[in-house]
Amino acid sequence: MQNINSTKKQQQVIKVFNDYGPVLVFFIAYLTHDLMTATAALIISTFIGLCISLYFLKKLPIMPLVTALIVGIFGGLTLWLNDSTFIKMKPTIIQAIMSLILFTGLIFKKPLLKPLLGHVWPMLDKGWKILTLRFAIFFATMSILNEIIWRTQSTDFWVNFKVIGIMVLTFIFICTQIPLIEKYMKHNSHS
Repeated sequence: MQNINSTKKQQQVIKVFNDYGPVLVFFIAYLTHDLMTATAALIISTFIGLCISLYFLKKLPIMPLVTALIVGIFGGLTLWLNDSTFIKMKPTIIQAIMSLILFTGLIFKKPLLKPLLGHVWPMLDKGWKILTLRFAIFFATMSILNEIIWRTQSTDFWVNFKVIGIMVLTFIFICTQIPLIEKYMKHNSHS
């Protein structure tokens, strides 16, 4: 039991590192240097995160791997062509892919958030369908919002949106889903 708990904690720490470490490195590099340096730092830190996952978990989690591929492609194009357009499109593409995956799952009657989060939130199937739909719409909205912001605002504004805005909006969105989660929790099966 002790070994299982330490393995889960290790997985959680690595997940947090993979989710937030590269973004933090990107932001610091941008503040201290420029967008091209920050892009290179993002690529390197994302790759390091994958290596850490592979070393400690003996596997590559699918979403960090997909994210790393997109970071590598769009970050690489940004650096190679010296054009920030590509790195600015990265959040759009990642959010759009997430939305598309969730919508596709719903079309096939598979709320794909359930296998990912079912151990955290044991909900009834109806709750998973609603939550998955809401997340799919949220990701689509965030994809569109990123497109609007990078195309109409300064790079400084976009970087702050990418690092802080997306995180804050995601946190607010998740908080607004708490009533739904509570309503469809399995112990509230009268719903």
